[in-house]
Amino acid sequence: MNPGAKTEITVQGIAASQGIAYGQIFVYLQSDVEVPAYQVQPEKRVDEIARFDHALVVTRQQISKIKHEVEKNIGPKEAAIFDAHLMVLEDEALIGETIREFESSGCNIETCFQKISSRYVQAFAEIDDEYLRERTGDLRDVAQRVLQNLLGQAENSLGRLADKRIVVASDISPSDSASIDRSAALALVTDTGSKTSHAVIVARSMKVPAVVALRDLTKRVTNGDWAVVDGYDGLVILHPSESTLFRYGKIEERKKSFEARLLEASREPAVTLDGVAVALMANIEKVEEVARVKACSAEGVGLFRTEYLFLNSARIPTEQEQFLAYKTVAEAVAPHPVIIRTLDLGGDKPMAGNAGLFPKENNPFMGFRAIRFCLEHPDIFKDQLRAILMAGAHGKVRLMYPMISGSEELARANALLAECRSELQARGQAFDENMPVGAMIEIPSAAATADLLAKECAFFSIGTNDLIQYLLAIDRVNDRIAHLYEPTHPAVIRTLAYVVEQAHKQGVPVGVCGEMAGDPVFVPLLLGLGLDSLSMAPAWLPAVKYLVRAMTLADARALAAEALTLASPKEIYSRCDAFYRARVRVE
Repeated sequence: MNPGAKTEITVQGIAASQGIAYGQIFVYLQSDVEVPAYQVQPEKRVDEIARFDHALVVTRQQISKIKHEVEKNIGPKEAAIFDAHLMVLEDEALIGETIREFESSGCNIETCFQKISSRYVQAFAEIDDEYLRERTGDLRDVAQRVLQNLLGQAENSLGRLADKRIVVASDISPSDSASIDRSAALALVTDTGSKTSHAVIVARSMKVPAVVALRDLTKRVTNGDWAVVDGYDGLVILHPSESTLFRYGKIEERKKSFEARLLEASREPAVTLDGVAVALMANIEKVEEVARVKACSAEGVGLFRTEYLFLNSARIPTEQEQFLAYKTVAEAVAPHPVIIRTLDLGGDKPMAGNAGLFPKENNPFMGFRAIRFCLEHPDIFKDQLRAILMAGAHGKVRLMYPMISGSEELARANALLAECRSELQARGQAFDENMPVGAMIEIPSAAATADLLAKECAFFSIGTNDLIQYLLAIDRVNDRIAHLYEPTHPAVIRTLAYVVEQAHKQGVPVGVCGEMAGDPVFVPLLLGLGLDSLSMAPAWLPAVKYLVRAMTLADARALAAEALTLASPKEIYSRCDAFYRARVRVE
């Protein structure tokens, strides 16, 4: 091996999953299945349709198995990717049109399915709405798998990498990313994609470095080329020199030493150098994740996303089923609190098997979802409200509404909650009669009327993910504009400051449960703006706690005061990054 034999080339992409990898490249070229076309004899047409049904069943089994493995090895959020794939296999229009095409043409079922699914893929690719356009990949992935099963071909999978390799691809389908052999994939690198693409979600969960949006890298490399993947700065260095390898080797050593210190700090209290305690909590999606909350020494659950109880079932969970789930979490984290968010179904989380509840929309992220869905379906909503109230008798439970746009919506939700209290009293059922009730601040109209909402809320929790994209009109999963998604935009900083100011005037605490809370670079800014608590994925808590213990709140307040005077998002980020680097030495 002589890495310096070729000229070193550095290619800039988008950093998607942190880490550094060095090794040889495996170029993963995905190709469409070749489908032979022929006529099926009339007496064999019943068997042909049966063959199609069998392929759908086998495909469903394969995807269900992948989903189960991902949920077991990585987590429920990542596994939920495959709910969309299973929904494709239940699409009556796609299956019905395939059978009608077969009956009218007499062509083999593979040819008919390929024709109809290709038409669907093309239609989705041309939709204006970015979210629906992103479903093109799901549909194409499932269609290829069905065709492979019809033709008796082996799965086109990355699960059989022969040796440790850096995987370079134009894109990586959800099925392929989920089947990657974690012991063999050193890093994932793609021509396309964004920080929120399926492959990136899996890479992050596997703690595998990833860089995306490298445009035509697949055309510039060959199998066996040596490269360094820098998942911190979004770089891929081809044919690295000895000096580059030495430099990255030292960086990797320091990173590993730093990770050991993070683990040690995670067992200590989250108290700043000037003696201020900071409440650090964890976000969860399933009851089973409570163990991770305890393992990272979180001070409770700052966000329990209850919709995953619904997404993992083909039917609506009963009041009793929900109560048992909420009760289990409440008892497990006691005496710490658990904030249970009511249903946030719709948008990017439609419920499988209940398409009638979620009609197709041109812009689902801004459509019939979350509290809007709940207020239109009070029977479903009240079952959940009663279950949460009853769980309050078994721990320190707080209730929170998502996607509140104003005080009128809040009043309607609270009126239903009052009905639930009366119904439980009539039953003689034990429940928390004084349960704190709060609202998510994630719509600009809610932020602008924070003073009005604070009069009716016991607490606020800011969902920075949606708040930022709504404030800036930026779809954060759109590759072309993802770079404009800026948490340090002055509009974002000023909005956060305003919400905190108005809430604190009325004695209402404010937390953050969006991605900003789990990024150590932004944590000092948030605390300096006056946020009372931060809730994040359990995996990010050690790094955040380490920084909290390495700073003073006084310095954080000075940082926030300066940020509020600056006009450039990049300048604000630079100040935050400098603050972080001055206190966290990776050595």
